[in-house]
Amino acid sequence: MQSRPILEAKNLKKYYQRGPEVVKALDGVDFNIKESEIVSIVGPSGSGKTTLMNLISCLDGASSGSLKINNTDVTSLSETELINIRRENIGFVFQRFYLIPTLTVRENVELPMLFAKKKINPDKISDLLREVNLNEKQGVQVKYLSGGDKQRVGIARALVNEPKLIIADEPTGKLEASVGIQILDLFKRLAEKGIAVFIATHDLELAQNTKRIIHLQDGKIVPKEESDLYY
Repeated sequence: MQSRPILEAKNLKKYYQRGPEVVKALDGVDFNIKESEIVSIVGPSGSGKTTLMNLISCLDGASSGSLKINNTDVTSLSETELINIRRENIGFVFQRFYLIPTLTVRENVELPMLFAKKKINPDKISDLLREVNLNEKQGVQVKYLSGGDKQRVGIARALVNEPKLIIADEPTGKLEASVGIQILDLFKRLAEKGIAVFIATHDLELAQNTKRIIHLQDGKIVPKEESDLYY
């Protein structure tokens, strides 16, 4: 059975007006991410990586082109509709974790359910915590955790609404190399369950361990050999 695309970008553009100048932050980007794929995106500062992440996170709108998430074109949706797309389809993992330090592991994971006004299933939360190897720490306040464990909490929180796509922004940026490998292994286990994972990173070693690397430069996807990044 062939995997279907979870994310599809076609001729995606984002232009800004800066005085008399038109800034082409994204200038015709085409790519897709399928179920069970782990794809990384790399690029130097100013490459358009942040702009692209904002678009696929449904936090900003494109100037033109098409962007589909789980077969829904999001380029002309209202803010309310975009919130629903994010809530139902996307889980976010951040470099800085963005957890509430005085809440427990379990309470942090439950937060998206509260915001979505969904009934919390205690068994489901326990299953998620076992998945990320935190079941023994579910009652611990987050402020007492290591960086690696905090990121595992972030991943469990990202999974609680059963997303089709995980967007991870520098997920290993503040972690030791050995812990970063563990986080990547966790992403691989999630991909085996059909979840697509899109990782933005400056860590070329991490990128090389994903299924596919997208090289972004000057708002365009370029071949590896044309990128300003070196391996």
